[in-house]
Amino acid sequence: MAKRGYHHGNLRQALVEAALDLIGEKGPQGFTLSEAAKAAGVTPAAVYRHFAGREDLIAECAVQGYAIFADLMDYAFNDGKPSALAAFEAVGRAYLAFARRHPAHYMAMFESGISQNQTPELAAGAARANAVLERAANALSQHIPPDKRPPAAMFSAHIWAMSHGVVELFARGAPGARAPFPPEDLLESGIGIYLRGLGLLPPDR
Repeated sequence: MAKRGYHHGNLRQALVEAALDLIGEKGPQGFTLSEAAKAAGVTPAAVYRHFAGREDLIAECAVQGYAIFADLMDYAFNDGKPSALAAFEAVGRAYLAFARRHPAHYMAMFESGISQNQTPELAAGAARANAVLERAANALSQHIPPDKRPPAAMFSAHIWAMSHGVVELFARGAPGARAPFPPEDLLESGIGIYLRGLGLLPPDR
C-alpha cells in the first residue's frame, strides 16, 4: 500500500483515504487507528482532532460511500429508461456496479458491523440510498390499485437483500465463488421471479 501522506491541512480526508486503502487490503476489522495514522503520515494523537476512534473513521468512509452509492442509483433510476421495470432493474445493476468499483466503501458500509446510526451523517446517507430504491419500487407498483399494492418499502428491502446476496456470493470474489452466470443476469432473473410472485409483472407466456 502506497503511503498517501498528509498535506495542506486536509488531514481528515487523508485519514479517510488511508482507511479505505487499509479496508481494501485487510478488511474493515483488520487495521488499527495507528496504522491509518501512519499511512496518512501523522501521529496517532493527531487522528483524535477529527475522529473519536476507529469506528468513527470507518463511519466516515461509509458516509462517503453512501453518497457515491446513492448518486449512482439515482442516476440509474432517472436516466431516461423506457419503463418503470427498466428503471428498477437499472437500479439493481447500479448496486452491483458500485460494489465492484468501490469495494472498500462497500465493506465500510455493509461489512464493518457499524450501525447506520453511528453518526447522523451516516444515518442520512443510508436513508437517501434507500429512498432511491423505494422510489423505483413505488413507480413499479403504480398500476396496481392502492388497496392491493404491496408496500414499496417491503419489496424494495427484499430486492436490496437479493442484490446484497448476489454481491457477496458472486460479484466480489470473496467469500463466495464464481457463478455459472453473470451476476447481472442472476440479479435480473431473481428480480423478475420475485416481482411476478408479487403480481407486479405478468407471468411469462
